[in-house]
Amino acid sequence: MKDNMNLSMDRYNPTSLDTICGSLCYAMGAEPPKQAVTKCDELCALIDEKLQGRKADRMFIYNPDAIAQWLLQKHPNLFRGMERYIQLQLPLCTVMPSVTPVCFSTLYTGAQPEVHGIRKKTDTMVCDTFFDAMSRAGKKVALIALGRASIGKLFLNKNMDYYLYEDSDEGLAMVAELILKDEHDVIVYYNGYYDSMMHSHGPESPEAFGELRTNVETFNMCAKLIERNWQSHDTLLAFAMDHGCHTDHEVTKSGKTYYGDHGFFVPSDMNIVHQYGIIPAKKD
Repeated sequence: MKDNMNLSMDRYNPTSLDTICGSLCYAMGAEPPKQAVTKCDELCALIDEKLQGRKADRMFIYNPDAIAQWLLQKHPNLFRGMERYIQLQLPLCTVMPSVTPVCFSTLYTGAQPEVHGIRKKTDTMVCDTFFDAMSRAGKKVALIALGRASIGKLFLNKNMDYYLYEDSDEGLAMVAELILKDEHDVIVYYNGYYDSMMHSHGPESPEAFGELRTNVETFNMCAKLIERNWQSHDTLLAFAMDHGCHTDHEVTKSGKTYYGDHGFFVPSDMNIVHQYGIIPAKKD
C-alpha cells in the first residue's frame, strides 16, 4: 500500500480535495467538468500503474461523512480489512467551510466553493459536475443516499439513477443489488451515520465508533462483492469522505447540545485521507 501517514496532525495537507474530480474522470477516460482544476498526480499514477495504460470501466465510490485523518492515525485498528482492497492512502485538505454540502460539491466539481457556489444546504448547484461529465462520456451512474442527505439534493436533476433510502439496511441492500445486476458504470454510495453519531455523542464515543466500523465493514463487503462479480471489469474503488471532525467541549446550537463538531479551519476538520484501490479485470 502506498501511504504517507506520518504527517503531522497539526499541519494542513498540501494536496487539495479539488484535485480528485479530474482524477476520477481520468480513471474513466472522460473529460473533467469545465471548472475542475488539475488532477492529482498520485491517484493518476496509481491508475496508470495498476491498469497498465487502460482506463477503468467500473467505479465504486463510497462516501462516508466526517471521518478525519486523525481518526485513521489514532485508531488504525478500526479500519482493519481495507488493506486487502486499498493501494493508496491519499492525505488531502478539504475546503472551507468544512461542512458536508460544500465539501462534496468540491469533490464532485473539482472546483473551490467560490466557483461552485455552494456555501450551505439551501444553495443550488449550478456548476458542471462529475455526473455531467460521466453523462457526456456515455456512462451510466447510480447515486444511493439517505433521502434527507444533502448529497442527494445537491445533484438532483442530473442524468443518473437515484436511490434515496430511509435507513442503512435499505440502502445497502440496493447497493448489493446494483453490484450484482452490473448495469451501472459508476455507483456512488453515501453513508452519513458516523457524522450523526459524532455530533450526538462525540467522535470517539462507542456510538460513533460503532458507525465508523460499520462504514469500514460496508466498504469491505461491497469491495468483496465487486471482486467476485465484476471480474470482467477494470474497477476503481474509492473510500472518499468530505471533511473531518473535532471535539473540545460541548457545543450548543439552536438549543441542542452537540459533543462533536466540524466546520472550522483547523487540521482536525480539514485533513482527511481518501483511500483508493484498483481491481483489474481477470484475464481469460
